Order: sequence, then structure tokens, then C-alpha cells
Amino acid sequence: MNRQNRLPSSIRSRSQLTEATRIVVKVGSSSLTTVNGGISEDALNRLVVELSAVRNRGIELILVSSGAIAAGIAPLGLTRRPRDLATQQAAAGVGQGLLMAKYTQAFGAHGITVSQVLLTADDLIRRQQYANAFRALGRLLTLGVVPVVNENDTVATHEIRFGDNDRLAALVAHLVKADALVLLSDVDAVYDGPPTRGASRIADVGSAADLDGVSIGTTGGSGVGTGGMVTKVEAATMAADSGIPTLITSTKQAGRGLAGEDVGTWFSARGGRRPARMLWLAQLANTQGGLTLDDGAVAAVVSGARSLLPAGITSVSGNFEAGDAVEITDPEGKVVARGLVNYASKELPEMLGRGTRELAKSLGSHYEREVVHIDDLVVLRPGGRTRKKQTLPPTEPKP
Repeated sequence: MNRQNRLPSSIRSRSQLTEATRIVVKVGSSSLTTVNGGISEDALNRLVVELSAVRNRGIELILVSSGAIAAGIAPLGLTRRPRDLATQQAAAGVGQGLLMAKYTQAFGAHGITVSQVLLTADDLIRRQQYANAFRALGRLLTLGVVPVVNENDTVATHEIRFGDNDRLAALVAHLVKADALVLLSDVDAVYDGPPTRGASRIADVGSAADLDGVSIGTTGGSGVGTGGMVTKVEAATMAADSGIPTLITSTKQAGRGLAGEDVGTWFSARGGRRPARMLWLAQLANTQGGLTLDDGAVAAVVSGARSLLPAGITSVSGNFEAGDAVEITDPEGKVVARGLVNYASKELPEMLGRGTRELAKSLGSHYEREVVHIDDLVVLRPGGRTRKKQTLPPTEPKP
């Protein structure tokens, strides 16, 4: 990548977006489709005009684009977005090629080459795939290409999906060490209530406290997308918590937003950059069970940032295998952390409340290890937001 040893983002306000070196932009299906579910060439071309102007100013651009499933609806003779996974995969298989053909033509008119990059959750949480994605996107950017990223809906399963492209965009921004993330939809900002009832725009979010008491529901009614304002706020918070400032605005205001004008809702960067695997564990992992801790173990995990040992666990729930993600709760049932366990659920009951030395003596040396190692544990802030954890070794590939 250019500037391979990239520093944390120096973008501190929306007015500095024009000074960015690398930006990830995400656009949703509702912004690109017609009322009948097909791709709107007019909407797509208008967006490409704005993005091409940014790219031709020398700013590296990665576009995360929804729309493959929506683009496949009409060619398959469907009347609405399919609900079952198999038909969604079929629609994506048909629609992805159509979507890329339109992007290729539209960007080509501005002298810009684009490439298709399809990702699954595994590509961003497994080290080897993560390294491959990192290198591939980096090489495309150095060649002056605009990567068009989408979830690989044709092969993704319910268990390994990102859930929506807002979260995918946040992880891609983290992967490529973007200076900023811009989330576009058919709603121009985050509001403190329903926009149709005279609610006020929330211009800036500096911390989670700025959204206290704000009820954020799904917005838009196209029926062709999977996200809403809730997922955009979650993705923006995920990115901001890992040091990447984020702008949420409408596709119609994309040009103004990328020019640094006062539109949309700006999430200021806070916290440091973290391994993508930790972001996935905190925000996206499909947990298979839970571990309840006593007060001492909660304090050790949350305040001391220590590995979780069997002595502090009081109960186990769910059915999981070694390597699965689980929720870690305090005695009142509040989730305080998530982690990847080293034991299956059926192994743990006889271990509870016992020290590792005792377990090794009675059950064998195989049991003289942590239930959740510190490197596989992420502490959560109230409300499910992540807290910066100490002494985490880097897991990202070296540039």
C-alpha cells in the first residue's frame, strides 16, 4: 500500500476530509435501486460522478457497495427481496455481475478502473485470509484502482455473515487503515427522533454519551436492503472506537459530505486501532453460550485485563466447542466481555471453581491452561461497546 507504515488518522473534523489520503465509502441498496428492485443507473451514475471527483483529486478510494441481491431480483422474475438464504445466494450470483458491469462503465467514463472484491467474515477474522485481503487491496490501491467491495453473498452462510455492509465497511476501513469512513444511505443524518416528526439532526457524536436517550429505529422503506440507521450507528461507533472518524449522510449529499461541508452526523475518532479479529469478536461474533463469573473474576477480567481461569467461573450455559465465541457475564447476568474458549461446554462443569494446578493433577496437564486467554478476550463497555484492552499483541500482518 501507499504509506505502508500508516499512522493513525489525523482527520479530526469533517472539514478535514479533503485532506484524507484514503477513504472507505459505503453505499446501501436503497440508494441504488428503483422502486421495482432493479439498479437505478441514474442514481449509480450520480454517485460515481461524486466519487470520481474525489479519486481524481488523488485520494485513494474503496467503495463498499450493496445491491447485488437487489440487482438479481428482476432478472430472476422475483417481485421482492427473497427471505431464504438459497434464493438470496442465487440473486446475488446473478446480480453481482450486473452491478459490477454498471460500475465498470460508470467509473470508466471518468478514466478510473475498478475491481471486484468479494469478502466473507472468515476473510477478516482468520489471519491468513486477512493477510491476503490486506495485500490484495493494497496492491489495487497502488495501481490506482478503485476496489468495489461486497460481501460474498453467493457463498456466505447465516453463521458467518457480517449481517450487513455497514459493519463490513467498518472492518474494511480498519483493514486498509483508512483515514475516514463514509456511510451513505437514503437518510441524510442521525436524528434524535423520527425525522418526519420534526426531530433535530445530531451533527456530532464525540462519545457514546451523545446518543444517550436517543431512540434510533430502522429507516427507509425500499425493502431491498438489510440495514437501517441502527446498523449504521453501530458501524460508525465500531469504526470511531478503533480510531477511524465516520460520517453518516445520504447519497444525495455525498459530494457535500466528502467536500467537508456540515452535513450528516460526524462520529469523532476515539481509542486506538485494534486487531480486526477483536472488532469481530466484540461486534459480530455469533456466540454459542455463556460463562458466569464471580465478582473476583469479573474484576480480574475487566479491571486487571487478565485471562479467565476456571476458578472464577460459577456456571456455564449453551452448547459450544473449543474455539467458539461465548459471552462472559457478571453475577447479575450483565455481559462484560466476550471470548474464544479453550474448552467445550461439556468439559467445563467439573472444572468450575478449581485452580489450574489442581485440575492438572486430577485431570491431566491438558487442563492446566486458561478457559479464555487474554489474547482471545475483549472487554465490553456498557451498551455493548468495546473497551480498549491492555497488552494485546498485534495480530495484523506486517505491511
